[in-house]
Amino acid sequence: MTAEVSQKLRSDARDNRARILAVARAAFAAEGLDVPIREIARRAQVGAATVYRHFPTKEALLATAFAEPMALCSAVIEEGLAASDPWRGFCLVVERLMEVHALERGFSRAFTSRLPAAADPFTADRERALRLLVELFRRAKEAGGLRRDFVLEDFVMAMMANEGIRAETPETRAAASRRFAALMIQSFRADPEPAPLPPAVRLSLPVR
Repeated sequence: MTAEVSQKLRSDARDNRARILAVARAAFAAEGLDVPIREIARRAQVGAATVYRHFPTKEALLATAFAEPMALCSAVIEEGLAASDPWRGFCLVVERLMEVHALERGFSRAFTSRLPAAADPFTADRERALRLLVELFRRAKEAGGLRRDFVLEDFVMAMMANEGIRAETPETRAAASRRFAALMIQSFRADPEPAPLPPAVRLSLPVR
């Protein structure tokens, strides 16, 4: 095999991998995580064997497709834990994670869905992020800012509602998410005090 042919094969493999990831992200965002590997292969114009050659399992595909938002998610939570005021750290995490999840709907579904307890990178990273969140919640409660009956499921429920925001542009979706986060933070306070909300956002309402 000549060097030129070898280089062409490597280039084709990189192109296939990039196309598979782009198709997977779009499919997971629009249709959820149940899109079959064969359908992703069809849309990427490759064979299913090619997908499995790059990503042996669907979990491996999820981990690679959402590696960037997962890393950002973990960094945000760690920043919140490092804050000197646990309540401010909690608020920062809610605000920024809601924005990340509003803009990355496929990742939001993967993060909040019940996935198999497999030893894959995505599940491991998500479980670590959730453990850090629980520690952040504990500190915010002990500091007196977060209501004592708040649980992880309340946060997940808020993230699911946030993922449902529909807007015409990513910028509008992010703005709407910021207002929703402010509403949620007020409801999570141990002693709710009305505070100014971010500007309201005009959203497209479904008409039957």
